[in-house]
Amino acid sequence: MEEIQITQQENIATVTINRPKVKNAVTPDMWAELERVFTTLSYQDDVRAVIVTGAGEDFCSGADVSGMASRTDGPRVHQLDSMRKVGSCCLSLFNMPKVTIARISGVAVGAGMNLALCCDLVVASENARFSEIFAQRGLSVDFGGSFLLPRIVGLQKAKELVLLAEVISASKANEMGFVNYVVPRDELDEKVAELAARAAAGPPRALAMSKAMLNKSFSNSLQDALDEEGTSQTLNFTTKDITEAMQAFQEKRSPRFNGW
Repeated sequence: MEEIQITQQENIATVTINRPKVKNAVTPDMWAELERVFTTLSYQDDVRAVIVTGAGEDFCSGADVSGMASRTDGPRVHQLDSMRKVGSCCLSLFNMPKVTIARISGVAVGAGMNLALCCDLVVASENARFSEIFAQRGLSVDFGGSFLLPRIVGLQKAKELVLLAEVISASKANEMGFVNYVVPRDELDEKVAELAARAAAGPPRALAMSKAMLNKSFSNSLQDALDEEGTSQTLNFTTKDITEAMQAFQEKRSPRFNGW
């Protein structure tokens, strides 16, 4: 699909939403394609980190709602079925067993903002702007925002973002805790590349298990967490990566993990 571009440099893949003329708004077919792409990348052993970004000067303006109210052409699709595509895309990114990084320039609003929040790290340029803009469109929050926001910023701040639908600057987003790094526009690519390289150099199986446990941290009991930690560490000790880590420590060098 021309609107979704995938590139790979060594073990880092970049997924680019490519509709810059409409601030990378996503059509229903694009949600389905993004799900396919995220699912495929999840199973690629030669990919250890995934960057999600938008073409041009913006990240993503959310779902393409242009003409929805008056659309009469094409096959009729129930809105619930359309939303299932959105939900499936959200899950495929959130559950991806790789380190994911959102590279944000310009607008990240609506489902575009929550697409970024599904990533493990959010890196924004100083010109980035965020909004849970749904209310201004007569809509309620979607793409996992009702789940993600309270866990990241707390319930009251989540309500503020969703119910008032204000546009938030990158610096305020950083203060609220849903952006990890804010950098000048001309340093954005360098910072994202640095973080992706660091993530890709880590032990992929161990990182995947840590990510999965953290994603469940608000629903697991402490006992559940301890049980999963024990299982994960036991699996780690069966890998060659743990041997490599110990040798690297003794030899005072950086480990070279291969995922086995």
